[in-house]
Amino acid sequence: MPTNKPAAQPAAKKKPQVTPSPERRRELLDTAAEVFAAQGYNATTVRKIADAAGMLAGSLYYHFDSKESMLDEILSAFLTELWDGYDAVLAAGLGPRETIEALVTESFREIDRHRAAVAIYQKESRTLSAQPRFHYLSDSQVKFEKAWLGTLERGVAAKVFRADLDIRLTYRFVRDTVWVAASWYRPGGQHSPDEIARQYLSMVLDGIALRPT
Repeated sequence: MPTNKPAAQPAAKKKPQVTPSPERRRELLDTAAEVFAAQGYNATTVRKIADAAGMLAGSLYYHFDSKESMLDEILSAFLTELWDGYDAVLAAGLGPRETIEALVTESFREIDRHRAAVAIYQKESRTLSAQPRFHYLSDSQVKFEKAWLGTLERGVAAKVFRADLDIRLTYRFVRDTVWVAASWYRPGGQHSPDEIARQYLSMVLDGIALRPT
């Protein structure tokens, strides 16, 4: 005997998956970087980042799976760009003084482009580098130190810099006085990154350069 079968229901249409635009993702990372820099990584929550971005916390998870992922992307982007610039300088075959000048200038340019990321790196890198996901921070620090110490040693050997310099102390002074600028520098201010670098170099290099006798 024939049976009455219920009419087949039309298959539910799947909602098209919308990929967040790269521009929006960049905006959210910039916002997260400012919050991390101001409040510290541990004190920052996804809700705080979402509030700063003017969105619900749940909506932020549509773009990133965790605040750790956001921080990872912020720091890795900064260091990738930094090393693109540094590697170009180190491969250019410049003399020791010119290499220092170029490294300092590139550093101030990176502060201009990634001020918040620099501030985060300064505050958090020692703690974060103990985590496997952020071990590249330690690797970058070793590479950074090698580049600067090697250039200073080359300058002393070439009699461009004074022979009585404590190389490691000089490196620490130059490193700290350059990167601390992230605490006060604001993009779009009175002086460009290159102008600040020139002023800085005129003070530092006259102190470490070998004086004519």
